[in-house]
Amino acid sequence: MIVYCAAPIKGDQKFHNYCLDIIKQVSSLGHTALSELNSEFKPAIPLTDSEIFSRDIKWIDKSEIVIAEVSGPSLGVGFEIAYSIYKKKINVLALVNSEAVDVSAMVTGCHSELLTIKKYADTEDLKKSVSVFIKKFESTK
Repeated sequence: MIVYCAAPIKGDQKFHNYCLDIIKQVSSLGHTALSELNSEFKPAIPLTDSEIFSRDIKWIDKSEIVIAEVSGPSLGVGFEIAYSIYKKKINVLALVNSEAVDVSAMVTGCHSELLTIKKYADTEDLKKSVSVFIKKFESTK
């Protein structure tokens, strides 16, 4: 399964290490994780804003589900979640660190049946939430 992994690139990066854990967990389960993030927290290839937008929309369009780290504010991640739910109509898991205080009301207040919001306390908790979400949609394919 192809999974788009959304994470803040220019927004709040306090929880970046957890973003990498999401990507690693998706890959460890045998799925393809599409994400701009790498271990250096820098874009792998320098792209213009238009190129980034086009690439990310294509990645979401190819994906079957989206997993997003939403513990800190990010306009880009919010846009990707809205696009996934309301345009592409695919399921999104929004992960929130239990220490987060700036989670957008546009995410937490969304009542779409396509959006699942889960809190996590640590890496193991995050991995479990990712695994459960993916397994739920593996069985529907």
